[in-house]
Amino acid sequence: MKAMVLAAGRGERMRPLTDREPKPLLRVGGKRLIEYHLERLAAGGFRDVVINTAWLGDMIESALGGGERYGLSITYSHERPEALETGGGIFNALNLLSSPFLLVNGDVWTDIDFGALRRDPPRHSTAHLVLVPNPPQHPRGDFLLENGLIAEGEGPRHTYSGIGIYTPEFFAGSVPGKFPLLPLLRRAIAQRALTGELHAGDWYDIGTIERLNALDAQLSRTAKVS
Repeated sequence: MKAMVLAAGRGERMRPLTDREPKPLLRVGGKRLIEYHLERLAAGGFRDVVINTAWLGDMIESALGGGERYGLSITYSHERPEALETGGGIFNALNLLSSPFLLVNGDVWTDIDFGALRRDPPRHSTAHLVLVPNPPQHPRGDFLLENGLIAEGEGPRHTYSGIGIYTPEFFAGSVPGKFPLLPLLRRAIAQRALTGELHAGDWYDIGTIERLNALDAQLSRTAKVS
């Protein structure tokens, strides 16, 4: 199975840091944010990784190279002249991916064991999402999880982690261009073709400079203790 790391976003809420450096290359705990993903992917048995880029994408490729020092083979899907949003970016890279493939949002930090994730979605599913408990900045969450199926509506909702196993069939009917992922998720929910699981470990959405600094402080403290 191949993995795709989403790294094309502009990081508007992280400015001015992201004016000069793409968000995935920002450092927390003395390491680039995206490097945590690459190391965990290698530890989980992945070898082939696709990274999509747009804003300052050449800096990402220059920093990570072909992935050899992480035990990986990295291929880049450059989006020019502008980012294609999440749905469009993944669809643009499908010819570089396997069926199914692991998707990882590049601007989150997590202790998830990628190797332990189910490698094949259930037969009736076109995608399998990892949900997490709702963080303080997103208290209402995104989706319900009912007997392994992702659903919408009222009830105990969880937050989509930005991590999941997807199949090309999930993107059926899509056309090249810029489009979000959410309408496709809702279509799969309506078809009862979206499954999920809950990760109870550590997960952080690095959406602001304040949250970046908080995670940096936490990882630095952990490193000193160990």
